[in-house]
Amino acid sequence: MGDWQGEQTWSNYNQQEWNQQQSQDFQQFDYGNYGQTPTTDYGQTPTTDYGQSQPSPRPPSSQSNPYLQPAQDTAYTGSMFIPDLQTPPAYAAPAGSSGFEDEPPLLEELGINPDHIMQKTLTVLNPMRSTDAAIAGDSDLAGPLVFGFAFGSFIMFSGKLYFNYIYGIGLLGCLAMYSLLNLMSLSGVSIGCVVSVLGYCLLPIVGLSGLSVLVSLSGVMGNILTGAAVAWCTLSSSKLFTTALEMKSQQLLVAYPCALLYGVFALITMF
Repeated sequence: MGDWQGEQTWSNYNQQEWNQQQSQDFQQFDYGNYGQTPTTDYGQTPTTDYGQSQPSPRPPSSQSNPYLQPAQDTAYTGSMFIPDLQTPPAYAAPAGSSGFEDEPPLLEELGINPDHIMQKTLTVLNPMRSTDAAIAGDSDLAGPLVFGFAFGSFIMFSGKLYFNYIYGIGLLGCLAMYSLLNLMSLSGVSIGCVVSVLGYCLLPIVGLSGLSVLVSLSGVMGNILTGAAVAWCTLSSSKLFTTALEMKSQQLLVAYPCALLYGVFALITMF
């Protein structure tokens, strides 16, 4: 029993002595002096178990990484926010064209020809005026849409909301005239041409509807003005149809269905 206690006391003593020796030989690192040669408590360079000196530590990372190197003292030239004074490249016209001056106007590219609109409007206002077949057969729909909307607006100002009747009767009339003209002409006609001519020739009825906002058309004078407007629309539309389709000898046959259509619009204006 005594021997066992003695051996235990001796082993505890040896363990404490070994821990003290290891704590003295343990290398103390100073993080504030990174990159310097480490030393022990006695100012000596630590050695390995074979008596050789440890290799020198690697150089600081600032020497191998250019981004960690201290910036050089260079004066700021002030050119960071100064725009480039180089002249931008000139955009030349595509090959095969003389320049952008030869490009057609935007309205013509969209299918809207202001010159044709003016010529056709003047032909409607003056039925005796001669016009070109290309202008008469143009399928421009800008004028008919404007005149149709103006006609409905004047009727509305008179206290009658007849937009559905105007567009409904106009659509049926265009389809009927399209069928009739295709049977009468040899070359045929497009639906766009029929709508364009009938819409442009609605201009006298539009003027009559504007007059109805100011005065009543129920008297004798109103009947005379209404008949004159219908005759004006009929003469203009029949002349444009015969010019576009080259059917001069059939103007009276074309004028009859046109008079019926514009007569319905005149009745809408009066009552």
